[in-house]
Amino acid sequence: MTRNDDLVARSLAAVWHPCTQMKAHERFPLVPVVRGDGAWLEDAEGRRFVDGVSSWWVNLFGHGHPRIKAAIAGQMDQLDHAMLAGFTHEPVVRLSERLSALAPGKLGHAFYASDGASATEIALKMAFHHFANRGRPGKNRFVSLAGGYHGETVGALSVTDVPIFRDAYAPLLRPGLQAPFPARFHGDREFCCEPCAVEAAGALANLFEQEGHSIAALILEPMVQGASGMRMYHPEYLRRARALCDRHEVLLIADEIMTGFGRTGTMFACEHAGIAPDLMCLSKGITGGFLPLSCVLATDAVYESFYDDRTARGFLHSHSYTGNPLACAAANAVLDLFDEERVIEANREKAELFDIIAAPLAKHAAVHDWRRLGMIWAFEVDTDESDFPRLAFETALEDGALLRPIGRTVYFMPPYVIDDEAFARLVKAGITIAHRWGKK
Repeated sequence: MTRNDDLVARSLAAVWHPCTQMKAHERFPLVPVVRGDGAWLEDAEGRRFVDGVSSWWVNLFGHGHPRIKAAIAGQMDQLDHAMLAGFTHEPVVRLSERLSALAPGKLGHAFYASDGASATEIALKMAFHHFANRGRPGKNRFVSLAGGYHGETVGALSVTDVPIFRDAYAPLLRPGLQAPFPARFHGDREFCCEPCAVEAAGALANLFEQEGHSIAALILEPMVQGASGMRMYHPEYLRRARALCDRHEVLLIADEIMTGFGRTGTMFACEHAGIAPDLMCLSKGITGGFLPLSCVLATDAVYESFYDDRTARGFLHSHSYTGNPLACAAANAVLDLFDEERVIEANREKAELFDIIAAPLAKHAAVHDWRRLGMIWAFEVDTDESDFPRLAFETALEDGALLRPIGRTVYFMPPYVIDDEAFARLVKAGITIAHRWGKK
């Protein structure tokens, strides 16, 4: 038995893997990973794979970045962990100050957790409690967009509209309100369709007119819905949604868990529309993929509604690892890299070059709806294969690429350190997928 085989067998016996029907691994194997370096992952037999999805969208600067490793090691020599209730420490204070300075608007108060779904839970609870503290407990409903994804805990699933995640647990969920996604008109080839955004915003306006008295918050993924298949939309929708939230006293929650930290070509996706939310959820790339951390940034107005002598008016939420110093040190190192290496500008230049490399894939007969926003590429494959995601995943591995299609959507969301050769490997895998499994 090889080392790969041994690791897979032990994992299948002992580990319950996420978002996985474990029985499916009777038909296709797990991929054993023993090391990562930059944009590459490697198994025990030395096979290398380009990490085309940044290991679920978290490894901004690739695997094993020396600056982030050094920051964590340095922090370990000082303070590994301390509870944040009644205590504080330099890494969390510095990170909070820097996030506030970077975020659009005036989001000056940072509340920490460990993962994206927890950030969603915090934002939803915060929005409801904000209005309750202001004597308006009836404003306790949430609006989300059709196709939105905000996590898989019970509260987050209540504002998630991806059936495979939501349907099994529907009896546990509190029903919310849903607004149309600013989808393209039939036959429209532009993903950033302004008339579509205006129409969807009109539907949101009608919903707010009818139900605004009971709505605490609108939650959305700015500019692109991830788990629904990298669906992109025009920034005019965000501008109009912001104005409607102001008019009806509804908080705007920007779920920047995936879109934050440069993914869409700006530090935060809200910047495309020139708007600022009332609450902003951050996670994934915040530590460069090294350690779990998430954060909700809040405005002064939200924060001040909790500031009181009475404990019951405080925000009653906690995590044991809130603001962990090691994770905060990693996040500060990530922000150092953005400061010192003009990452946003470099990514724009890199993406334009990668568009040229990807041209043969974009023009493939089985590929349609080719699109890019920042460092996110996506396309649909015209296929009859019902098991397309698994087949495409396995095909990409043969070409030395790690890809995880969403339905018929194949996407690239690589680490920012990826080079021309590695990106060409992703393109080659995409062409093989389209050629092998696309309609002939």
